[in-house]
Amino acid sequence: MTLIKSISGIRGTIGGKTADNLTPIDAVKFASAYGAFIKTRNADKKKIKVVIGRDARISGKMISSLVANTLVGLGIDVIDLGLSTTPTVEVAVPLEKADGGIILTASHNPKQWNALKLLNEKGEFLNGAEGEEILTLAESEDFSFAEVDDLGSYKKNTKYLKKHIKEVLNLDLVDVKAIKKAKFKVVVDGVNSTGGIFIPALLKKLGVKCVELYCTPNGQFPHNPEPLKEHLTDISELVVKEKADFGIVVDPDVDRLALISEDGSMFGEEYTLVACADYVLGRLGGGNTVSNLSSSRALRDVTQKHGGTYTASAVGEVNVVIKMKETNTVIGGEGNGGIIYPASHYGRDSLVGVALFLSHLAHKKMSCKELRDSYPSYFMSKNKIQLTPEIDVDKILETMATKYANEEVNTIDGVKIDFADEWIHLRKSNTEPIIRIYTEAKSQQAADDLAVRFINEIKEIIG
Repeated sequence: MTLIKSISGIRGTIGGKTADNLTPIDAVKFASAYGAFIKTRNADKKKIKVVIGRDARISGKMISSLVANTLVGLGIDVIDLGLSTTPTVEVAVPLEKADGGIILTASHNPKQWNALKLLNEKGEFLNGAEGEEILTLAESEDFSFAEVDDLGSYKKNTKYLKKHIKEVLNLDLVDVKAIKKAKFKVVVDGVNSTGGIFIPALLKKLGVKCVELYCTPNGQFPHNPEPLKEHLTDISELVVKEKADFGIVVDPDVDRLALISEDGSMFGEEYTLVACADYVLGRLGGGNTVSNLSSSRALRDVTQKHGGTYTASAVGEVNVVIKMKETNTVIGGEGNGGIIYPASHYGRDSLVGVALFLSHLAHKKMSCKELRDSYPSYFMSKNKIQLTPEIDVDKILETMATKYANEEVNTIDGVKIDFADEWIHLRKSNTEPIIRIYTEAKSQQAADDLAVRFINEIKEIIG
């Protein structure tokens, strides 16, 4: 059981002791800190408004109620989208002219976890300095609650499923006509969370026949909710059995999109962004892209093919967004299947990803597998080492950077070592007590071997 406080919010397991886990007291404390932060930023406003929404986790209703009523207690008006998605809340904040937003979701973490993900008035994640300010406020517990006549209001708004889908369908590069003409059949794994509501609703509007798998939003995740190959055997089998054109997998809060080709093989989380970028860059006649250091070289290759410039950012959605704005990027995201399309909004959005991918496939008039095979072939290995309090992660990373100083080393986020035909990225996770070890090479065996080699080297350093 654990509680992780970071600049991106608070995340922890349900139950246990205060300050060790995400208990009701911790949820109230951090909601209070966020509310106090928003009030300070908007000191000249008489009324402050915050949008909240949640995924379908078992603990979601409890945490959502605690957060909503805490904000009301601070004198803040709350608009509750109820069962929603991370990108839907991000879209709703500016449309509602709200001063911020909170999404109650632990993203890809297992069902015992939940979290408060915090947004600014643009519906974008807070930056590092803002996150630190909230952590300091939470630590000091310097909150001033509203008197009875000044309490905030609370109202539900369940219209954002339709509003978000409408926003997606209205995007210039989403070719609804071509998608409908293609008569696609798709299997959807919604991991029994809100993707099971939102993705089939989007597909219906696009004229796509949808076969639903684990689309009941009851929070009982039927497999590990991180959309990795080893967790997706059921959908791979069903795609083949149903003779579907491809399969769609999302995580519990619907900001990560993985695809399964018609033969049951993984299109690859990394290649979701590559395919969508290829489509957008092709339609626009070029443009710049951004992904994080842990993402595939394939995006760089595709960007250069279209005459654009690729830039790598530190890991974390807020870092990708900052770099995208700096470089005037037309599409970017993270290699974990997170599509950020500024024409829509600056946040990872699986609904946007699905619509762009369907448009791409409809225009290409080829199978999903043929499309995947048309891209530069890289293979990744994603591993992790569990951390204990006595392990000095900074020492490990410094040792690695020094040892491989003759290679191309990047230390803006952990340590990334670029070799001629492969790379490795070592970094401490922001969301779990682990070191993430990502490798990429021109064969799966080479990627796996590189990971094993470095895991052994790390173990030697730890002793």
